[in-house]
Amino acid sequence: MKSFFVVVRNTIVKFFYKTVFKQIFFLMDPELVHSRAIKIGTILGASFLTRSFITLCFSYSNKILEREILKIKFLNPVGLAAGFDKNAQLTALWPSVGFGFAEVGSITGEACEGNPKPRLWRLKKSQSLVVNYGLKNEGSEKLSAKLRNIKFQIPIGTSIAKTNNKETVETEQGIADYVKAFKQFSDIGSYFSINISCPNVFGGLPFTDDSKLDKLLGKLDQISTGKPIFIKISPDLSLDQVDKIIDVVKRHRVDGFICSNLTKNRVNKKIIDNKIPEAGGISGRAVEDLANNLIGHIYRREKDRFVIIGCGGVFRAEDAYKKIKLGASLVQLITGMIYEGPQVISEINMGLVKLLKKDGFTNISQAVGSGVK
Repeated sequence: MKSFFVVVRNTIVKFFYKTVFKQIFFLMDPELVHSRAIKIGTILGASFLTRSFITLCFSYSNKILEREILKIKFLNPVGLAAGFDKNAQLTALWPSVGFGFAEVGSITGEACEGNPKPRLWRLKKSQSLVVNYGLKNEGSEKLSAKLRNIKFQIPIGTSIAKTNNKETVETEQGIADYVKAFKQFSDIGSYFSINISCPNVFGGLPFTDDSKLDKLLGKLDQISTGKPIFIKISPDLSLDQVDKIIDVVKRHRVDGFICSNLTKNRVNKKIIDNKIPEAGGISGRAVEDLANNLIGHIYRREKDRFVIIGCGGVFRAEDAYKKIKLGASLVQLITGMIYEGPQVISEINMGLVKLLKKDGFTNISQAVGSGVK
């Protein structure tokens, strides 16, 4: 009966989102839609009554999806990726929407206005976004002060990056910026994501270099925190570069990888729109295969030594399940929610239950890496 209600509810929500709301939203500037969604979400998340209503509209749970990873309890494997809730304004709302976890930020040492507008575009035919925000956020001091005394209802990850300005280009200054944000959030949230792969910042991606990454992680090792640490990597790296990063990570206090960030490569068979902005990284379907290749490569090489979070091109349960069978323990999305609607989280989780049962699994943990030979 419960599943029947959820299916009917999701069908109705999806119909109205795709035929009414999405049609209106997609006529508007995408950054304006994003900022208004944040404002509305802040209002909805502020009251027990509105959160309860959102829960009724979107939530779904099933024991088969629950598991503990790195001593963190996840009610389901579908999380919000960093980049949507940049200033951690909606942490009270995400559990009601149905997410099993959420990542805020990326948060930088200093406040950052980001890149000049326009900085967000839709590639409608490709079911992708072009993102050039440039790490817009209020900075580690203000955001840590706001979040320090909040009790989160689901695991909240804090994505840390270096401030997007000329002052952080040199290696030592860049490391100091990471360290500042890391210290500010040492006692906030469930895990860290160290973002070394934002494609839209001044000075490029210096910490994909193995020697510089080694220095950065060495400094972070000295800061006491009991939280797991993930490295978020670029989908545009060669496998040789990835292997070097893995070798560095093994020498430090790192528990896993997020695969992956945005792609800057415009030569991609999944990009079918005619006009593509030159600036920015691309999300959604365009990055799906690249992220999956990374997941499979790391899992084949390291098995369960590292926890992998799969991110990029998750629109349906089948997309999430493919990442899980390649070796991802958890998945994240943003673009799928924008194109499909907020009910997609429960649709994916319901679909995962069916796929797991079809393959004879009694818990999602059994499926991780099951497709890798």
